[in-house]
Amino acid sequence: MWPTWPGETVGAVRAIVLVVLGTFLMTLSAKVSLPLPYVPMTLQTLVVLMIGAAYGWRLGSATMIAYLAEGALGAPVFAGPVGGIAPLVGPTAGYLFGFIAAAFVTGWLAERGWDRSVMLLFAAMAAGHLVILAAGFGWLAFGLGLGLAKAWQVGIVPFIAASLVKNALGATLMPAARRLIERRR
Repeated sequence: MWPTWPGETVGAVRAIVLVVLGTFLMTLSAKVSLPLPYVPMTLQTLVVLMIGAAYGWRLGSATMIAYLAEGALGAPVFAGPVGGIAPLVGPTAGYLFGFIAAAFVTGWLAERGWDRSVMLLFAAMAAGHLVILAAGFGWLAFGLGLGLAKAWQVGIVPFIAASLVKNALGATLMPAARRLIERRR
C-alpha cells in the first residue's frame, strides 16, 4: 500500500498511519449497510480483504484487531451507529472476529504473490470470504443456537452473490491501485 524502496524498513509511524487509515475505511464500509434479519450486508468484507491484500498478514490482522478494539471501547464503528460489546457477542460476532482471520489468510496469500494476478487475487479473497462466512455461520449455528439449517439460511445464502461481486471488485481494484502506486515511483 505504502511503497518501500530497497533497503527501507517499515517504521512504527508508517504502521500506525496505515492502521488508522484501515480502521477508518472499515468504519466507513460498515455504514454502507443493507439491513437483513440477523446480520446486515455491508462493504466491510471487501475492505477487510483489500486491507489484507494491501497490508500483508501482520499489519492486516493488526488493523482488524484495532478495529474490533475501537468498537469494543464504544466507538460507533460497526454497522449502524453502533459500538460497544453488543455486536461482539450478538449475531454479528462470528463475522467480526472472522475479519481477523480473513485479513491474515488474504494477506498471507498476497505476500506469496497471489496479489499479482486478478485470478489469484480473486481466489485469495474467496478464501478470506470463506473464512468470514464460516466464522459467522459457526457462531450463528452453535454460539447463538440457531441450528445448521437456520444459520445457513440467514448467515450464508444472502451473502453468496455479494461475496462473488466483492471478490471481483477487489481483485480488479487492487492491481489497478498497485500500478498507480508503482507509476509514482
